[in-house]
Amino acid sequence: MWGRNVYDSISKFLQFQLTVNIVAVIVAFTGACITQDSPLKAVQMLWVNLIMDTFASLALATEPPTEALLLRKPYGRNKPLISRTMMKNILGHAVYQLTLIFTLLFVGEQLAQTQGPAHEQLE
Repeated sequence: MWGRNVYDSISKFLQFQLTVNIVAVIVAFTGACITQDSPLKAVQMLWVNLIMDTFASLALATEPPTEALLLRKPYGRNKPLISRTMMKNILGHAVYQLTLIFTLLFVGEQLAQTQGPAHEQLE
């Protein structure tokens, strides 16, 4: 039971970490290529990694095993740690996060400006 719980926790940890790191690298590289200045400086990248590693480690260490883990078949020795479903989840979440971050990075200023009748009524 504990072995299966550790395996599941490591899989979840890897899925979370790979998503965060893929997004951070793509944002830093693409942002630097397009804006000629990286949107994430070195210290900010270190903080992102520190915070994400801390939360992921807490999640990894605090999930207790359940009896339901014993109801499924054990995984084989040659089963990859990152399954096809996990890869789809990683890529799907990365695309979602990149869309949100790039929207805020490139058109966030226009989105933040309030214009129109609602703004005029407040004055």
